[in-house]
Amino acid sequence: MDVVKSKSSAPIRLTTERWFHITEEHPEMAGYYFEVLETVEDPEEIYEGRAGEYMAVEAVEEGKYIVVVYKELIIDDGFVITAFLTRRRRQLERRRKIWKR
Repeated sequence: MDVVKSKSSAPIRLTTERWFHITEEHPEMAGYYFEVLETVEDPEEIYEGRAGEYMAVEAVEEGKYIVVVYKELIIDDGFVITAFLTRRRRQLERRRKIWKR
């Protein structure tokens, strides 16, 4: 398990169980473990999810983005829900942006 700080300074956990879930559901994510952690810690943008979660976004190459969905439970706890790659930036931009680098 690794822990990084979100932009609001909450510790966000990436557990082994969650990493297995991510790579089972999105096998293309297998080589992006450290990028997932870095995206939570220093994203380009953060969008609001539908159920109180956050969606941290970072470009990994031209036109391709990593999205990490995470939850902050209280100021001193949080966890990664899932992560995936997308080229659909416009769909993310429909959400409320809550932070930008």
